[in-house]
Amino acid sequence: MIEARHLRVLRAVAATGSFSAAARELGCTQPAVSQQMKALESSAGTPLLIRTGREMRLTQAGEALVRHASGILAGLTAAEEEVAAIAGLRAGRVRLVSFPSGSSTLVPTALAALRAAHPGTRVSLVEAEPPRSVEMLREGDCDVALAFRYGTGPDSWDDLVVRPLLADRLVGLVPEGHRLAGADSVAIGELAEDPWIAGCPRCRRQLVDVCREAGFTPRIDFATDDYPAVVGLVGAGLGVAVLPQLAIESVRPKGAVTVTVEPAVEREIVALTLPDLAQVPAVAATLDELTRASARASGRPAATTRG
Repeated sequence: MIEARHLRVLRAVAATGSFSAAARELGCTQPAVSQQMKALESSAGTPLLIRTGREMRLTQAGEALVRHASGILAGLTAAEEEVAAIAGLRAGRVRLVSFPSGSSTLVPTALAALRAAHPGTRVSLVEAEPPRSVEMLREGDCDVALAFRYGTGPDSWDDLVVRPLLADRLVGLVPEGHRLAGADSVAIGELAEDPWIAGCPRCRRQLVDVCREAGFTPRIDFATDDYPAVVGLVGAGLGVAVLPQLAIESVRPKGAVTVTVEPAVEREIVALTLPDLAQVPAVAATLDELTRASARASGRPAATTRG
């Protein structure tokens, strides 16, 4: 019989490439990892790893087992949480991953409301940008992923439960003394000759695409994943930027002003989970609170339909 704890060990070994690294990740000893791998190979009836000196790689059977492990572990998590809720323990655990501007705007409101309504529910939070956050969800490393995409995007979320939250428009950010600082709206082509400060890799690609459609290639002098740093660089007069509205709301601009940029570009903010996990009460409650927080942020009525 294959045990879930053995699958977790196999997945860690496959991800890290060694027993010792897997032991560090799992918080156990190297001999314990070795023993559990021997037990798993005994249960499987076939070798799962090939050891050649310091190198370690999966056999074909090992690759197959790792491929199925994430879905199996996610299903077990869903079962454990649902059984706990049915048993009346009034407890739950949700692992949430979010991109930074969502963490500083939507997540605090949602988690405060969740704690008030369900004080026994524990939520952990880590930050990651998509597509990494979506990979974490599929790999069983989180229960809910707050993510975004531009337009239809290249992302395929057909295997996930998608909860639409809000449309987050990109806004321009220019120094206070900029020639367009007082404009009601600015065509992005009017900024073609300005130096640019770019944000996260995905936002950076979107910026280049939007500028290309307007007939120019932006001269990117600085690039940083840190939104306060973008705002600080603009405020110091070192360039212009376009940032999502949520990012602007999470930072107090100093020396910089926002302008409406045309044509309008929006990113879709969503909460994602796996179909099995969507039935877990604590996960469903988290999705509902993220929906309500997003509705308050956008000024529209909250939709509570689960899906």
